[in-house]
Amino acid sequence: MLRDRRVAGLLLGDLLANVGTGMLLVAMPVQTLSLHGSVPKAIAIGLVEAAPFVLSTVLALAVGLGRVRVAPRTLLVADCVLRSLTFATLGVLAVTGRLTLPVLVAGLFFGAAFRLAGSSSRRVLATSAAGDAGRFSVNGLLGLNTTFALYIAGPVLGGVVVATAGAGFALFADACGALVLLACVPRGAGDRDALREEGTPESGWRILRRRPVAARLLVVEFFFNFLYMPVEVALPLYVSGTLHAGASGLGVLWGALGAGAFLGAALVGRLRNLPQRPLLVAIIGLWALCPIALAVTGDLTVALLVFGLGGLVYAPFTPVAYSFLQSGLAPGEQQQVVTLWTTGATVAAPLGLALGGPLIELAGSTGGLVLSGVLTLLLLPIAARAVLGRTPERNPLCASA
Repeated sequence: MLRDRRVAGLLLGDLLANVGTGMLLVAMPVQTLSLHGSVPKAIAIGLVEAAPFVLSTVLALAVGLGRVRVAPRTLLVADCVLRSLTFATLGVLAVTGRLTLPVLVAGLFFGAAFRLAGSSSRRVLATSAAGDAGRFSVNGLLGLNTTFALYIAGPVLGGVVVATAGAGFALFADACGALVLLACVPRGAGDRDALREEGTPESGWRILRRRPVAARLLVVEFFFNFLYMPVEVALPLYVSGTLHAGASGLGVLWGALGAGAFLGAALVGRLRNLPQRPLLVAIIGLWALCPIALAVTGDLTVALLVFGLGGLVYAPFTPVAYSFLQSGLAPGEQQQVVTLWTTGATVAAPLGLALGGPLIELAGSTGGLVLSGVLTLLLLPIAARAVLGRTPERNPLCASA
C-alpha cells in the first residue's frame, strides 16, 4: 500500500502540516498574551482559540450538507494556499512587532477557512488512493500522524520555538507545513474521487439517512467527544489541587496521554479483523473509566499510568469509526459524508469546553472528572443500541462493517 507514492507523500505532508498546527497550540496563547491590550486575557485567548473554527465550520457544513460537489483536491489545495499565505503574513507582522489582536483574530478566522474541509479532503484522497484493502491501515496512519504531530512533536517544537525565537516564528512553521502538504497533494486524483458520477448530487446528511447505523454513530461520536472535553478543563485544577503538582506535572500527564495515544494509534492495524461495531462500543466504555479512576487517585505516578492507558484506549476510536463509515459509501459519496462527519466531531470540542467551565466550577475538578466519566458510561447503552442494533441498509458493506 505504502509503495504507492501518492499515499506515502500525502501521509508525509499530513504529518508535517499537523506538526505546524501543533506548534500553534503552544505559541498562540503566548502570542495573545503579548498583545491582548485592554482585552481581558481569558477573553483574548478564547477569541484566538475559537477564530480558526468559525468560518471553517460554516464552509465545511456547506460542503457536507449542500449538493454542490467540490473535488477534494481542490479543497485541499485551497486550504494549503490560503493558510500558507495568511499565516506567513501574520508571522511577518508578529516578528516585526506590528501584529495586533484584531489582526491576529481576523487572520486566523480567514486563513483557516478551509481547515476542516481540507482535513477531510486529505483523508478522502489518501483512502481513495489506497483502495478498499488499504483503507483501514491508512485511517490508522492518519490517526497516528495526528496524535504524534498535534500532541507530541508539535507542542514540544512549539515550546522550543517560543523560548528561543518567539511565538511569531511558529506561524512561519505552520505556513511551511502547509506548503509541504501542497507539494504532496497527488495530481490527477480527481478521477478517483468519482465526482463526475452521473445523477443528482446529494447532501452528506441525506446519504447518511440511508445508512442509519452510520448516522447514529455520528451522533454517538459527537457526544463521545463532547463529554471528553470537560476533562481538559478539569485537568490543570486536578494537577495543582489533588496531585499538588505544578506545570511540569501537567506537562508530564499530557505526555503520558500522548504516549499512550501514540501506541494505540500504532496498533490500530492489528484491530482490523475484530468486529468493528462491538470494538467502538468497548472503546467508549473503557475510556469512561479513565476520568473516574483519575478522580479517585491522589498519586501522580498512578495518574500517569491511568492517563496513559486512557490514551491507548481512546486513540483507535476515530480511525476505526472512519473506516466503518467509509466502507459503506460509494466513491462519489465520500467527500460530502466525510466532511460532514469531520465537522460534527470537531464542533463537539468547543461546545464541550463551553460546558466544561461551568461544570467544573460547580462540581470541582475531581467531581467534574467523575461526571465526565459517568455521563460517558450513560452513553454506553445508547451507543450499543445505536451501533449494534440491526437496521436494514441499502449498502451491504455498511450493514456488515
